[in-house]
Amino acid sequence: MLTREIRFSIDRDWATAAHGEDGFARAHPISNSWGGWPSAVGIAPYLVLQISVEGTPDETTGYLVNIQRLDQLLRQTALPATAKLLRQSGVNLTGELLIQQLWQALKEKAEWSVVALQLWTTPFLSYAIKKERSDMIEVTQTFEFSASHRLHVEGMSDEDNRRYFGKCNNPNGHGHNYRVEVTVGRPGLDDAGRAIALPEFEAITKRCVIDMLDHKHLNADVPEFAELNPSVENITMVIWDKLIDQFGSAQLRKVRVWETAKTYAEYAGE
Repeated sequence: MLTREIRFSIDRDWATAAHGEDGFARAHPISNSWGGWPSAVGIAPYLVLQISVEGTPDETTGYLVNIQRLDQLLRQTALPATAKLLRQSGVNLTGELLIQQLWQALKEKAEWSVVALQLWTTPFLSYAIKKERSDMIEVTQTFEFSASHRLHVEGMSDEDNRRYFGKCNNPNGHGHNYRVEVTVGRPGLDDAGRAIALPEFEAITKRCVIDMLDHKHLNADVPEFAELNPSVENITMVIWDKLIDQFGSAQLRKVRVWETAKTYAEYAGE
């Protein structure tokens, strides 16, 4: 599988963007595709679109596909489609409706097997469609909480605990700024074109998880960890248990908890 992403803004010149990449490129040369092309003019939506394709690499080049062709496909498809939908719907356009349209358009135009498409409308909110469940749009929202904990197993000696957990066995605990990514999905959309209303999504997660964990000493303040070691793995599973069946027509699909910028645990149920 090969994954590629583009970053782009749709500025006030939506009509020009809707004419396609070729005409737009002549007026706005690609100068910083890392930061996003087209770049924002004034205050404009900034989006990230990622495609994953699968197949057999070419025996000579080793390429599954030249990424320049993926860039061209994404830009020629996403720019005019996004511009058109924004022009038609304005603030009523949802991330679900946009990625649904892009998925259909890319599947028709791609020469390769498209296995996943993911769209970030903010750095903390994304929408995804996957080949194996193309009827379902997944929404991932990011949350955070700060908490302290001590990694310690009562059935082990103090010496073994210190040897196994190191500094994380500090008797007074230590702290983390945890980042939590919650993914829910729904086959089909509601009348407003959503898998779930974001305010509802956020309120449920805050009530069930963040309020329980934020600014707490997990071992002492959270009953679930009175006897359960609050490792990032166990924290992730506890969050899953708190959120399962809480989202109505939307299904909890995955929970990912980042303990540090280099470490996360992920759980998707049994």
